[in-house]
Amino acid sequence: MPVPELSIPPPSALLSLTEAHRAVFEIISLNLSRKRLRRIAPLGDGHPVMVLPGFMGDDSYNAALRRFLGGLNYAVHGWGLGRNLGPRGGVLEGLRARIHELNERYERPVSLVGHSLGGIFARELAREYPATVRQVIALGSPFGRGRMTASVPARLFSALNPPQALPIDQDLLHEAPSVPFTAIYSKGDGIVNWQTTVQRGGHQRSENIQVRGSHCGMTLNPAIWYLVADRLATHPDQWRPFQRDSWRNLFYPAADNN
Repeated sequence: MPVPELSIPPPSALLSLTEAHRAVFEIISLNLSRKRLRRIAPLGDGHPVMVLPGFMGDDSYNAALRRFLGGLNYAVHGWGLGRNLGPRGGVLEGLRARIHELNERYERPVSLVGHSLGGIFARELAREYPATVRQVIALGSPFGRGRMTASVPARLFSALNPPQALPIDQDLLHEAPSVPFTAIYSKGDGIVNWQTTVQRGGHQRSENIQVRGSHCGMTLNPAIWYLVADRLATHPDQWRPFQRDSWRNLFYPAADNN
């Protein structure tokens, strides 16, 4: 029997109205810290990484993040499916073909980094193909209960993707995939309520990491770039939670893990 959807309000008007201004600040911060990020970010092992855009976004939106990860010795790819308008028009079929193609080309599991709706797609791919997906990193993805009331663009999404026609089991979205999973979220998110972007009751290889920033600027947030690099460099067999110590406490507030 389906669990009733919780009613969680959207972000406050203040957060929504200042979303764009705070995203600009993140871009400025990134430009000031690019060189240092390249020096301190751990190098990768060459495994394939696919970055999935958020709702209404496309591969151009996360191009800078992909270039950064490519410079750290990863085989980085966009999703290659145009603008993300939801699970319609063969999108899920295209994603399945995409990760299998990358898995066969590199003969290694693929790490998935998804922003917002892209993170939900990444979780579902990992749930369906755990042997093909190495890990999932979600940036501000509203997979938790109450997501349909806690999101500003929820009405537009529902108009483009009628709930009764969605090819995804809505009752499973809040459950973590079996592969290593990291939920990166911000209490300053002005698009979706942050409470829907944290993993509740996850397994031992799932974690929540809080950052400071906006929703739209997540793919251009220097603190998130470092986090993604750190998580990708961790082999699944040696997985451990992100360590908040010394200088990291300044950029990563204590997370909500319950």
